[in-house]
Amino acid sequence: MDYCGLTVNLAFSTLKNRKMATAGYSGTPLLKKLGITPEMKILLINAPEDYTELLQADISEQLCKEKEIPDLIHLFTEKNNLFEKKMKELLPIIKKNPKILLWVSWYKKTAKKETDITEDVIRNYALKNDLVDIKVCAVSELWSGLKLVVPVAKRIQRE
Repeated sequence: MDYCGLTVNLAFSTLKNRKMATAGYSGTPLLKKLGITPEMKILLINAPEDYTELLQADISEQLCKEKEIPDLIHLFTEKNNLFEKKMKELLPIIKKNPKILLWVSWYKKTAKKETDITEDVIRNYALKNDLVDIKVCAVSELWSGLKLVVPVAKRIQRE
């Protein structure tokens, strides 16, 4: 699917009353960790096929349609060059909604997947682009996530 010039992967399965183990040590359901609420519009980029199973929820009705401004973006990336490319495409969307929540997920070291992206790479890019990280979480056994936001002081300037 094309969303405002972004190629968005929506190839994930739907979920019907299945129970899944939560990732990480906290035992907190992923939906709550990510801060997803029913009224949010969500943009997923390169999400794994089992994303709804990880969430334990069907968010298909919440996915952004063309031209809608999301409340939450979840970007999954394996490579730094892909991350930087997608972030450059997302920055104009972030400027339109300075209260947006942006989650960036990368492979954990324990996933044993080839990757050149880390939490520090994401954080450094964010800081150079008027974003700050405020939370990290286990998204799954394979993926970690870093939550990025526009700092409150900069939100006020943009509004």
